[in-house]
Amino acid sequence: MFESIRKHSKIVMFLLFLLIIPSFILVGIDSNYFSGGSPVVARVDGKDITQADWDNAHRMESDRIRAQSPGIDAKLLDSPQARYATLERLVRDRVLQVAAHDMHILTSDARLARELQSIPQIAALKRADGTLDAEAYRALAGAQGLTPEGLEARIRQDLSVNQVMGGVMGSAFSGPAEARLALDALFQRREIQIARFNASAFVSKVVVTDADLEAYYTAHPAKFQQAEQASVEYVVLDLDAVKAGITLSEDDLRTYYKENLNRLAGKEERRASHILINASKD
Repeated sequence: MFESIRKHSKIVMFLLFLLIIPSFILVGIDSNYFSGGSPVVARVDGKDITQADWDNAHRMESDRIRAQSPGIDAKLLDSPQARYATLERLVRDRVLQVAAHDMHILTSDARLARELQSIPQIAALKRADGTLDAEAYRALAGAQGLTPEGLEARIRQDLSVNQVMGGVMGSAFSGPAEARLALDALFQRREIQIARFNASAFVSKVVVTDADLEAYYTAHPAKFQQAEQASVEYVVLDLDAVKAGITLSEDDLRTYYKENLNRLAGKEERRASHILINASKD
């Protein structure tokens, strides 16, 4: 059976293709099919934010912070608080994107071009004739994990979101009560009186008895205790260094020999030997 399947593998693949494609058309393909079944961590305006989206956003945010502060502790970036802050930013950005879409705020091509030209990294890619170096521009976008089209789409989106925020901030106002709270802190005045007590002026008036000293010492023994210490001094004799610093002459050796003649000469000794011949009387 397996041999026949191997011989007709193309036919089997074609039959499987015919069986699988209609099932996708009839049943549909869930978004989790492409996201690998990543769980949903938040939902904004009916659109899901998956765990994979959260992880990718946190990785990009961590890389950005590391680039700005190379000496930062990696544990701080991977803490639960840092990860939750990334999720909050992700949700906030989605909310602002929905608001920009509902308000029909769009960024024109001319506005996008002006914004791109204001970015120093992109402005530096201009040639002498005013044209843009396309390959360098593509490499710049690729360094951020984006295509040139993706980079431009993200900038368009940021500009639209900024218009939403600008509209809210520009239309904000404060009433008289809020203004008074802010201004009173700047214009209020205070009168301060200072009474200074110098310890030297009261030293002569203080009388301390031996009983007072004893009572204070008994109540606070830790203040008068010190850790046990030892002061050690030692001398290191380096025989090689001593030898290198001594120079002996022939006279020094003769003098030392004469002064220590008894110790160096030793006891006087004699060595004798004889030959014994055993001969008869005759």
